[in-house]
This record gives sequence, structure tokens and C-alpha cells, in this order.
Amino acid sequence: MTSHAAHLEDRLDLARKMAVEAGVLALKYFNAREQLIVETKADPQDVVSIADREVEELIRSRIIGSFPDDAILGEEYGVSSGTSDYTWVIDPIDGTSPFVNGMPSWCISIAALHGEEIAIGVIYVPCNDELYASAVGMGARLNGKLLTLNGERTIRDAVTGIGANHHVSPASVALIVEKLLDAGGNFIRNGSGALMLAYVAAGRLIGYYEPYMHAWDCMAGYCLVKEAGGWHHPFPVKGDGLTKGAPVLAAALGAVNDLREIANL
Repeated sequence: MTSHAAHLEDRLDLARKMAVEAGVLALKYFNAREQLIVETKADPQDVVSIADREVEELIRSRIIGSFPDDAILGEEYGVSSGTSDYTWVIDPIDGTSPFVNGMPSWCISIAALHGEEIAIGVIYVPCNDELYASAVGMGARLNGKLLTLNGERTIRDAVTGIGANHHVSPASVALIVEKLLDAGGNFIRNGSGALMLAYVAAGRLIGYYEPYMHAWDCMAGYCLVKEAGGWHHPFPVKGDGLTKGAPVLAAALGAVNDLREIANL
């Protein structure tokens, strides 16, 4: 095993362990959410709680303990610089709105970049005890089972995930849905973009599109989809691209052309 491969394997192992440990902590808060103090961010639909912050603190502490030279970008605490070639990109709880409202569609999302390449993607779904794990060149797995996408399914015989938030106008979201339905597709939205990307990797959804999404929401899912044999739209990682939002699209191969046309990408 080369040095780089060994480093990647070690970080993947840490990511899997961290995701499950963080999920156990988050699940405790979820099961006692009546006592949870919920705050809003810039938009009333964009919520955060102490659970988000404590879960991110836990993940950061584990990374610092094992790989102190790695950089970290998290949704709640921003960027901390590093001196290695690795940058961790984490969303402690993706789907905070479902989380605080008692729905199970939320997850822990942990990714790592090696240089400009998305090298690791791990998503843990505590309510279902599902661990999605992937690393570049190593495939994608769900609870240990290898994921391989069917390239023959299309938007017309499967369901597409659609995301929306306050960064995108209601009219543009309505147009996306209209174009998808006109093309013979159908859609779902469950409140967690990261989880819907994991569902693409698992073949549960044929694709996922959100016009504006942050790196911590999509990096792990992008790695999973690619390693399962799918495709994703490039995300800008140079400069300050990682801290800004961008369009996110991922799909099984049979849906790529249709979804790129619908998304105008």
C-alpha cells in the first residue's frame, strides 16, 4: 500500500467512526428535542440548535486528535487552516429542520478533500442506522454492502430529489419542478440534501438537483455517487469557492442528460 493510500484508508476509518459517534450524540438530542433551544439564522426556515454545535465540536476534536495538520471546514464554526494536503468538510446535522420537527430525514455528513479532489465521503443516518462510506478508488458502501448504480434507469422510471432554500427564488424552483414533470419525471424533497445525495448513490433516487448548496452539504454525497458509478457536476473548490454556494447536481448515468437540461447546467 502506498503512503497516500494508507493515509486515505486511515482517514476513511476515522470518518466512519466519527460519523457513528456523532450520530449517537445527535440522536440523544433528537430523542429529547422538546428541551432543545432552536435558533434561526438569516432566514426563519434556516435553523440551528446546540445539537449542531456540539456534534461539530465532537467531530473537530476527533480530527484534531488524529490528524492535527489537516484543515477543517464546518457549517457551524467555519474554516480552520492546516498544513497537510487534506481538508475536512463537515455538516454536523444536515436536515436540521426535519431534526427539530421530529422527522427522521437528517444525517451526519463528513467529507475530506485531498488537494482539490473529493477523496472521502461518509454519511451516517442515525434514525435508520445506515452508514454510507466511500473513498476515491475504493467504491461506495452502505453498511458494508457495495453500491453499484444502474446506468439504464432514467428520470421517467425513477424519482428525482429536488432541493430549495432561501437563496433561490420560488419561481425558479417551480420552473425546475415543472420541467421535470413535463419530461415525465417525478420528485421528492425530504429536507436533507446530503441524505438525498446518499439516496442517489444507493439507487433510491435517480438524481438530485439543488440550484444553490454549500460544500458541507454536498461533498460527502458527491464522493458516494461518483464511487457508486454515477456522475456529479463539478463544485468550485479553489480559493474561496469552498465557503460559497454553487449549483449541485448528481445522478446515475441514465439520467444525467435529462437533468442537466432541466437544471441548465
